Amino acid sequence: MNKQSVISLLDLAPHPYEGGYFKRTYTAPEKIVLPMGERNIMSSIYYMLSDDSPIGYMHRNRSDIVHYYHGGGALKYILLSPEGELSETVLGHNLVGGEKLQLLVPGGYWKASILLAGDYGLISEAVAPGFDPDDNELADHESIKKHFPKHYSAVERYIKNK
Repeated sequence: MNKQSVISLLDLAPHPYEGGYFKRTYTAPEKIVLPMGERNIMSSIYYMLSDDSPIGYMHRNRSDIVHYYHGGGALKYILLSPEGELSETVLGHNLVGGEKLQLLVPGGYWKASILLAGDYGLISEAVAPGFDPDDNELADHESIKKHFPKHYSAVERYIKNK
């Protein structure tokens, strides 16, 4: 299967600011009240990076997000914790080679994703509490350089220019 088939079959659309393609597949009807307001208890999306949009630009969310690998090429995730710890995980099917099928990104962590090979890499994300645009922040060069100066050179190419 190629990227155009996946985009068509899953009805994916370009992501408005992170890069890649996505489609929201579920939003729980139940809600929870949090300090930042009312949120659905969970939501889920398909998310795909492709050879024409190979970077999921650095951003963070207040909610925890579990990423589930489905297929295509492997995807590298770069995480930057609030305490300044940098880590990398590769999602893919090569379990013997150290790739993972799932990845938890705790709320408040910065993350970027990169397609490593092939014409697409497909995952799903489950977000709890559910995704709300007010809880999501796209990284900017000045802020990352100021708060994480020792890691800036490792992540700067994954920060979207405005």
